[in-house]
Amino acid sequence: MSREFPIGLTPPDWLVRNLQPQQAPLNWPAIARAAIAMTLPLTIGLAVGQPAYGALASMGALSGVIGDTADAYRMRILNIAIPQLFGAIGVTLGSAVYGHGWYAVAALTGIALVSGMISTIGAVASVSGLLLLLNSVIGAGLPLPGAWWPAPVLMSGGGLLVLLLALLAWPLRSGIPERSAVANTYRAVADLLATCGDDPTSGYDAARQTVTQSLNQSYDLVLARRARHHGRSPELTRLLAQLNAITPVVEAAPAVHQSGHPLPPQIREAVRHLAHAVETGYTGPIGLDLPTPTGETTRAVDHALRHAAEVVTAPDVDPRGIDDRLGRPAALRIRTARAARNVLLSSGSWRYGLRLAVCIGLAQVLVSSVPVARSYWVALTITFVMKPDFGSVFSRALLRALGTVAGLVIAAAVLSVVPRGWWEVLVLLVLAPLIPALTPRGYGYQTAAITPVILLLSDVLNHQGTALLLPRLVDSLIGCGIALIAGYLLWPESWHTRVGDRLAEAVADTARYVELAFGTAEAGAVGVGAVAAGAEAAGAEVDPAARARMRRRLYRDLSVIRTEFQRALTEPPPTGRLAAGWLPLVVAVERIVDATTAARVRVKHGAPVPSPAEVTQVAFQLRELSQGVRESEVLVEVRTDLTGPAESVLEPLRQEVAAARAIASPHRG
Repeated sequence: MSREFPIGLTPPDWLVRNLQPQQAPLNWPAIARAAIAMTLPLTIGLAVGQPAYGALASMGALSGVIGDTADAYRMRILNIAIPQLFGAIGVTLGSAVYGHGWYAVAALTGIALVSGMISTIGAVASVSGLLLLLNSVIGAGLPLPGAWWPAPVLMSGGGLLVLLLALLAWPLRSGIPERSAVANTYRAVADLLATCGDDPTSGYDAARQTVTQSLNQSYDLVLARRARHHGRSPELTRLLAQLNAITPVVEAAPAVHQSGHPLPPQIREAVRHLAHAVETGYTGPIGLDLPTPTGETTRAVDHALRHAAEVVTAPDVDPRGIDDRLGRPAALRIRTARAARNVLLSSGSWRYGLRLAVCIGLAQVLVSSVPVARSYWVALTITFVMKPDFGSVFSRALLRALGTVAGLVIAAAVLSVVPRGWWEVLVLLVLAPLIPALTPRGYGYQTAAITPVILLLSDVLNHQGTALLLPRLVDSLIGCGIALIAGYLLWPESWHTRVGDRLAEAVADTARYVELAFGTAEAGAVGVGAVAAGAEAAGAEVDPAARARMRRRLYRDLSVIRTEFQRALTEPPPTGRLAAGWLPLVVAVERIVDATTAARVRVKHGAPVPSPAEVTQVAFQLRELSQGVRESEVLVEVRTDLTGPAESVLEPLRQEVAAARAIASPHRG
């Protein structure tokens, strides 16, 4: 007979969330690339009698394997090649101060500051900053074979080998990842339409979040080169048109769900049929078995699907008529200058850089003052843990310690049983694929997979065998401790969620979206979208592209906020508990955006236009809610006084706003 844990022995929710593996499919091509890229250099090194050089190249391949996460081939070039350049600079600088005592401490502290600051620019810059500091620590703490130049060449060459293997299929699969992403977006929309009208709405909310994430990914893939190639690549132009065409279907979904009447199954099958056409590139005639529309919402769906079918099957698309729903970026030169200026002037960039520099500086001072075997592992641990854009620092420190222990168990068996030489190649052939296989499961699983690989390659360089195990454990625990104390506990911003500011800004943007949707916003008044000048009365036609861009940005921002909440839930109390209390308000704001879109769709397809006074009242209530949220780190009481004509198209929106304001009030009893 099963017994439940006593209350005192029940693990806390934040610990369960940290240890729970994430679900993700196996990326078999990445697994194969990891096996080849990490074993081939070591094989060549053993064959020519230079196993140390082979191990260095395999270490470089490890960084390429970790960065091999993109789908589109052009994005893989950015994600792997650019960080390798920074890695080469890092190992060169680190090698230059190897064995120079306090000069090495000062150099690594300065590199940590620069690494932390550039990591705030974006995803590619974050990985580049990581490799810059990571390889600097390796160069400054590990005696590398040969002159100064073989190490950066070999380590960069190992990472570029991963890129070369990834690009081998480019001539045969060019454009396939982008088409698959767009097709998957269509399938996600089909699943969303299947949940419309359900009660309760949990299935609809989850499907809507999936659609948002899929749209974000698809736009990112398709528009990765839009600054240079927009309008010059027929394939990218066509995919962009297909993404834009599915947007009206997504906008119609809230109206359908609001009606409470599920759609016929033919609707979902029609969208899946379009998804297949997108994925295969079909441009012939397509027959949609759509039922006859019976009301405002079904007319909206019918109209949107027929338009999407025309776009999907069109053989040629005029690039002049295709608008970028996210807004086209500035030229590369302008974006680079803007990023550099933001890094130098941003207080957040300096704070993170200083946090990382303080931790690395303390680690280097400690290992320079106290004899610590394999001391560079302390700084390596801090480098990996202190990556808040990769997740909570607290969670990563915890998972790093647990993953290291699990990895050391595997490493102990390998180093004590496997003889040096060609047997190590076979073991590496088994261990290397575990890295891309376990990385999507979570950071602790990734650490458990990387640890035995690193120890195996380190043993090739210094032949210390099982003597590496205990120092690795001690150094990792020291590094986790420094990161938790100097990089987490001493910085209140890291354990206080900035929920109020981020969510308040989203609520304020939602108020502007309400005004924009019904033409009451003035030109230049909207922060995340432009409004056509002269829109004065409710129902005045506003640039549809501006409205679509604002809606897309709103959902993207809310998706980022939701991700931040999910990270905060893995923090120990009180941070995790406070985040859990705010999450319902995030859902409420998403529903307000949905209700606004639904009202706009209904007006477009025959519903009476709301009065300017109604729109102004809803926007005012949202701004009042935004101000209340901004001024507190806990839920505050917000007055609810929202009335209007019951038959108005804005009545469901008023109900959602009232619900959000009720959520913002403190819980009583």
